[in-house]
Amino acid sequence: MTAVIEVHNLTKRYKDKRALDDVSLSIEGGAIYGLLGRNGAGKTTLMSILTAQNFETSGSVRVFGEHPYENAQVLSRICFVRESQKYPDDAHPVHAFKAASLFFPNWDQRLADELVEEFQLPTKQKIKKLSRGQLSAVGVIIGLASRAEITFFDEPYLGLDAVARQIFYDRLVQDYAEHPRTVILSSHLIDEVSNLIEKVIVIDNGRIILDDDTDAVRDRAVTVVGEAARVEEWVGGREVLHRETLGRVASVTVLGVLSPAERAEVAASGLELAPVSLQQLIVRLTQNTGAKPALKEEVV
Repeated sequence: MTAVIEVHNLTKRYKDKRALDDVSLSIEGGAIYGLLGRNGAGKTTLMSILTAQNFETSGSVRVFGEHPYENAQVLSRICFVRESQKYPDDAHPVHAFKAASLFFPNWDQRLADELVEEFQLPTKQKIKKLSRGQLSAVGVIIGLASRAEITFFDEPYLGLDAVARQIFYDRLVQDYAEHPRTVILSSHLIDEVSNLIEKVIVIDNGRIILDDDTDAVRDRAVTVVGEAARVEEWVGGREVLHRETLGRVASVTVLGVLSPAERAEVAASGLELAPVSLQQLIVRLTQNTGAKPALKEEVV
């Protein structure tokens, strides 16, 4: 696949704080990315720079091979849906959709109308009087109906109930399958979006700590459960992400892909292996600072 976004040694400083610290990554076209990390990790800053709503302190940014700042040819191919999106005080949802239809060349009004019905959005009410969930629905509708070649969703689910979030996920997958493009989804609900995203980028303290296919990421860690002494003997020398103990039973999550021989060794030792969900892995990786996760022990 061809890279649609190229970032090299990107740094963004706010006075004494580095929101992004020497970030380099390549994003290919035709995939759904999960941009994940804790609050303040740098996710929104990165997306803002890629969409020309913020500026890098140093480093290089290329979207479709060009810098996006004041570049109408690039920006017309990008849609950025953010939680803090502002609209004019007297604007109604229909005004926002009309403006979007004029800006995005691939806008699909039929899809927008269908989504308005599904989200039960009151289009004749002023946007400033909408609930938080209804405001999120406005952004989601624009993000999907724009069919932009690159669409950024920054926490698009805020305020949406479980039913509305599922509508968003189902519609995203359906429309992506029919109209492939690049989608970058920033979310804290990792378990909910884990089956949607094909590639994972994790930012922690302004640095990229993980960038890989989702399936490969899921195999990067495993939890070993059993008699504490045997578990500790087996995990000796391995990189431990998390440790819990309950009496004589231990549960230890270790980083690394296990070979068939290692899995057989675990079984022969009377221990059990449990999979680590994408959310569990990212939580463990970002609980600790530094390039190598520190050990964390929890007694329950």
